[in-house]
Amino acid sequence: MVQVKAIKAFSDNYIWCLTTHNSDLAWVVDPGDAQPVMGHLAEHHLQLGGILITHHHSDHTGGVAELVEQFSNIAVYGPINSPFAGITNTLVDGDSIEVLGTRFNIITTPGHTLDHICYIHEELAFTGDTLFSGGCGRLFEGTPEQMWESFNKLRELPKTCKVYCTHEYTQANLAFAKAVEPRNPELLQYSDKVDAQHAKGEITLPSTIGQELRVNPFMRSDLPTITELIPKEFVLVTKNNEPWENFASLRRFKDNF
Repeated sequence: MVQVKAIKAFSDNYIWCLTTHNSDLAWVVDPGDAQPVMGHLAEHHLQLGGILITHHHSDHTGGVAELVEQFSNIAVYGPINSPFAGITNTLVDGDSIEVLGTRFNIITTPGHTLDHICYIHEELAFTGDTLFSGGCGRLFEGTPEQMWESFNKLRELPKTCKVYCTHEYTQANLAFAKAVEPRNPELLQYSDKVDAQHAKGEITLPSTIGQELRVNPFMRSDLPTITELIPKEFVLVTKNNEPWENFASLRRFKDNF
């Protein structure tokens, strides 16, 4: 099984580095900046074996060209419909790839962008900007219906599956979640834990699917009461309490939170 380490980039990005104990090869997920990747590889005496891309945004792809130039003949995996031109091996829903002896299944998760994919194993998932701990990515290209369908795919993963998203947004996301569900005891407990981690400068990731089902309002959009406490101006006028409508109302509230 691969081991996962965080490489910090920009103000709040994580570039995930995959390694194994018996190899000097490493793969990275969403390298928005090449320099911290090359620094990490040099420090740990690793060679880059490949790159995984979840979607086309520059804070996830900006370092690819420099890394490919530095480490020749490496594969860059990513979505087939991506406008990012640096992908060498395109992926569609239902594909699978092997990375350092671990097989990942590919699921399409449009919503944040139309080209977004996630790399899924029963023990860990790289969710890019689709699922954050306590939140979800802003809908820049997709619709609430698409994003809810993407979330449904992630909701079906084992509850113990670790969630490796690409931003340190957890504390801010939980502040929003507490405005939605201020009496959720597991959310309050998790928020206290995250506040303590944040105060120490510690990483709050990975989360788990089970954790997100308990505390993330977007993952809980199927609950009829999930929008009861949000301001009425953010609730869809045509709302019939469908989960995707709850999701849309929550996202509108979060965009203005």
